Amino acid sequence: MPPQPGPTRRPTPAARHGGSPLAALAALLADPTRAAFCDALLDGRAWTAGELARHARVAPSTASEHLSRLIAGGLLAEERQGRHRYVRLATPAVATLLEDLTAFAESGNSGNGGPSGNSSGSSGTRPPRSLGEAGRLSAEARARTCYDHLAGRLGVAVADALLARGLVTDDTGLTDTALTDTALAVTERGHAWLAAQAIELPPRAGHRGGRPLVRICLDWTERRNHLGGALGAALCRAALDRAWVERIGSGRALRVTADGGRALHELLGVDVP
Repeated sequence: MPPQPGPTRRPTPAARHGGSPLAALAALLADPTRAAFCDALLDGRAWTAGELARHARVAPSTASEHLSRLIAGGLLAEERQGRHRYVRLATPAVATLLEDLTAFAESGNSGNGGPSGNSSGSSGTRPPRSLGEAGRLSAEARARTCYDHLAGRLGVAVADALLARGLVTDDTGLTDTALTDTALAVTERGHAWLAAQAIELPPRAGHRGGRPLVRICLDWTERRNHLGGALGAALCRAALDRAWVERIGSGRALRVTADGGRALHELLGVDVP
């Protein structure tokens, strides 16, 4: 009896692109629908397939196909609760990658080395296509989530305040645009401040195998750094839980509340931008 063929295996994303992981990643993000899904998921929340389909204005069957490819490519993770299928960004590293790519793409100066090549003093972003998009971009520039931490003018202002007050230290003495993750650390004063505000950091943060305690993240609207890592996530979570900020609709934009404005001023000297 001749041997029976085994089950057919779907080729991996890299195998479909000549074995190049970079080409596979580029192909995943080159599709506008998949890019829209990833951008939406940068709000740090889990979305259902139906919600993403409506967000991108595609049929549920089309959304399901695209989501399967993003999951297979390692960009998204899937969770099922009953009949609902939830997806989220697979890891904080994926969020960092997407935000960095957005900063590079939105600079409008890719021929000059991305954001750092912009010598005109302007943001370089393309003009909005509609009044609705202009309003969304304006709100996101003021305050938004970058996966699980604060971004926009609010995020940059909080980062500046933490550095100015010695709660986070930059051991190199370099300028803001030259900061590196290894140069940043939460000081003893910073840990005491966090404890006084009942803001907890994960126990393994900053240790081998754990999430970085503090990391820089280039803000694509401000062209300056805000703070991510475990510290950035803890501050954002506290701001949301304590209603210092609230989400605007289903997107990433945030609104600073009256209580939040007072708290940020009293605790960090931050005046809502």
